[in-house]
Amino acid sequence: MEQVAHDRAKKEKSPSQDPLVYSVADEETEWLQSFLLLLFRSLKKHPPLLLDTVKNFCDILNPLDQLGIYKSNPGIIGLGGLVSSIAGIIIVAYPQMKLKTR
Repeated sequence: MEQVAHDRAKKEKSPSQDPLVYSVADEETEWLQSFLLLLFRSLKKHPPLLLDTVKNFCDILNPLDQLGIYKSNPGIIGLGGLVSSIAGIIIVAYPQMKLKTR
């Protein structure tokens, strides 16, 4: 681990020999970072969309577990149900948080 840390520090200190070196991994991480930034900004500007997305994510956990597609801990299933219920209560209590459809 020390060798890896030393090599990484040495690599960061010394400038790259070829500044035009292109990596597919760099392109993939840039695409992912830009997608996640766009998603974060969109959800931040539209709280009803964020609330509905969280509720839908929590609602999908139980069927995925029951069908055996993605096994989860019973505590995670319970927590997902609790969060989904709280999101539903927020939607009922604050109608402006309801996701509007055309």
